[in-house]
Amino acid sequence: MSEQIIAIGLEGIVVAETDLSLVDGINGHLVYRNHWARDLAIHHTFEEVAHLLWYGALPNKEQLRDLEEKLIAERELPAHVKTAIDCIPHDIDMMSVLRSGVSLLGLTGNDWPPTIEQVISLTAKMPSIVAYRAARLAGREPLVPHKELRHTANYLYMLTGKEPSHAHVRALDAYLILTQEHGMNASTFAARVVSSTRSDLISAITAAIGALKGPLHGGAPSEVTEMVEAIGTKENAEPWLRRALENGERLMGFGHRVYKTTDPRAAALRVVASELSKDDPWFDLATHIEQVALRLLEEYKPGRKLNTNVEFFAAAVMRAVGLPDSLFTPTFAISRVVGWSAHVLEQAANNRIIRPQSNYTGVMPE
Repeated sequence: MSEQIIAIGLEGIVVAETDLSLVDGINGHLVYRNHWARDLAIHHTFEEVAHLLWYGALPNKEQLRDLEEKLIAERELPAHVKTAIDCIPHDIDMMSVLRSGVSLLGLTGNDWPPTIEQVISLTAKMPSIVAYRAARLAGREPLVPHKELRHTANYLYMLTGKEPSHAHVRALDAYLILTQEHGMNASTFAARVVSSTRSDLISAITAAIGALKGPLHGGAPSEVTEMVEAIGTKENAEPWLRRALENGERLMGFGHRVYKTTDPRAAALRVVASELSKDDPWFDLATHIEQVALRLLEEYKPGRKLNTNVEFFAAAVMRAVGLPDSLFTPTFAISRVVGWSAHVLEQAANNRIIRPQSNYTGVMPE
């Protein structure tokens, strides 16, 4: 029997070919279908980039209007989903509620192979699940989706009851674009595995949400806000960060498993989020902390290339637009569904069941 190579966690193993995105951690590149992700975040909208990932090209004006109208038409939640959410105890976390709500959308009409109509409907409804639950937790009546607002603006409207400012929409739109897709990460792989069995779109996305829910995958923007608030002032930044590093603690928002140089998503968010800094002392403090942390990381961990990652500026953006920490990962999910569903469509177009092997290390019977 030939010797087998075991890659724990499938690290370094290529399991698919894709033209959806390139994640180049060595050079700090993130590409969506022949476009730099940072440029898409700065110059385009959520709907335009979703069109790029789903259809293969940025839309013209007519195609964009058509997609926007379809998303608006599909926002309302079915009655049985609302009823089920109302029955979930208030101490259940939002990601669990989102996972359950999405699963309930699959009771009818989700045969294999998946369709673009199913993808659009699911993408439109996920923000409504989060907003509906948030309203119930706050003790207010959930809002009906706004028929004149685009995807990101409607999400903020349903959460707050107010039409958001252009600056807030632009900042959150940039974040949602930058998190739509990121190669063969754990949640995307989970979605493709389920889809490869010819299971339906909802089952695949429910699995992906379950994977994203895990703390090793969903990111740590909320832990960034906790760190910034614990530091409190610019004067306290250096002593606090030095003490953390000397105690062997990890600085939240720095370093990334894939990116060994600048995280391109962080660089793009820094540009967009800087527009919010004029009236936001918290963002000004966060920026100062970033500068001090990068200097100290080079001092304490020379050569490790621990740069600012997307979670750091994601925290700045989501705090600036008024999202509580409990909505950080669910907001990540309502953008990543675009990439998950694009991968499911790609898997279905050239499907082969994903079925790796394992080596038995137990004792053989006598």
